[in-house]
Amino acid sequence: MSPSRPILRRDQLAQALAKDLAGESLVDYSSGMFLAAPRRTGKSTFLNNDFVPECLQRSWLPVYVDLWSDRDADPAELISGAIGTALGSFESTLVKAAKKAGVEKINLLRTLSWDFSRPQLPAGTTLAQALAVLHQVSGQMVVLIIDEAQHALNSEEGLNAMFALKAARDHLNRGDRPDGLRLVFTGSSRDKLANLVLKSKQPFFGASITPFPLLGREYVEFVTQLWNRRLAQDNQFKVEDLEYAFELVGRRPEMLGKLLAEVSVGLGEAGNLGELLRTGALNHQAGVWSDYESAWNELSPLQQAVLEVMAERTLAKQPFSPFTDQTFTDVNRKLERAQAQANASATNVQKALDALRDKELVWKANRGEYALEDVSMAEWMTRAGR
Repeated sequence: MSPSRPILRRDQLAQALAKDLAGESLVDYSSGMFLAAPRRTGKSTFLNNDFVPECLQRSWLPVYVDLWSDRDADPAELISGAIGTALGSFESTLVKAAKKAGVEKINLLRTLSWDFSRPQLPAGTTLAQALAVLHQVSGQMVVLIIDEAQHALNSEEGLNAMFALKAARDHLNRGDRPDGLRLVFTGSSRDKLANLVLKSKQPFFGASITPFPLLGREYVEFVTQLWNRRLAQDNQFKVEDLEYAFELVGRRPEMLGKLLAEVSVGLGEAGNLGELLRTGALNHQAGVWSDYESAWNELSPLQQAVLEVMAERTLAKQPFSPFTDQTFTDVNRKLERAQAQANASATNVQKALDALRDKELVWKANRGEYALEDVSMAEWMTRAGR
């Protein structure tokens, strides 16, 4: 954003979500808070700079883990590592003295045998056990924040970790005791995140997904003031120009920052920053649209038809069920419109989905649910009249 990277604080949003999480509003997030927004729109920045401090202000214990940080790692290992690190921060004076004296292992509340030489939880320890101990040793309600939670659906181990967290939630929040655990999940795709909540066999069935509020006018005004301090008085950005550009780049702060840097540093002497910024944003969007167009043109009629139906379901915020009669009917209708053979069947749709996955246009969860890899492609298809 700038050499010092100042960040717009979103305190009001953090306070509102914390109230929802605490049960202080009409919204009930006791089963889990699920926040969805596209990647690079500010979710992680908000969590770390606004929401975590709000949790600390309330004397809660936030534990943050980003499953995007290592996509090759077992999500369960990443989660247990974050919990283990939090547990390690509560070594008592006695524990520290024991470690200093060379005692490598102790028992925490007679539940975990803790080995200081290992960053992970002890072998055989369940997430429910670890979170229960963390709640007890801290004396605080634990708020486990899992960023990009949809990656847990890529493997059986990750999905099992989600069920383990459900078990921990049920254990720590039961009876008349004060709640011991709250769970916060974020995802870059609503459709992907929905695979944790929509069906009865999914770990958080019945929970709702909340659209994460994207950065708005306040952020644009903040950035405009920030950049104009570095520019000559007769060569300033206008809020309207930044708002236009910010919308075209999908309200992504990092992309807006790149455009601003290119315009103000590389072409700043031109004296028409607003026009250059708008042109740069249009060129960026045109480049993205061109990538979608190229990918689309490489697809077979059946693959295009399946992708169209998926896009329609996505924009309507409906689940995509690939092998129903309704889906076959909708795919065949697309094929007929394209004057292609209407041959939708379970076998052919499966082949089309496999091909779309190979082209990284479609994502598949470990248990077979499908979603668009990039939701923005659905928007392009609508605008392009697909």
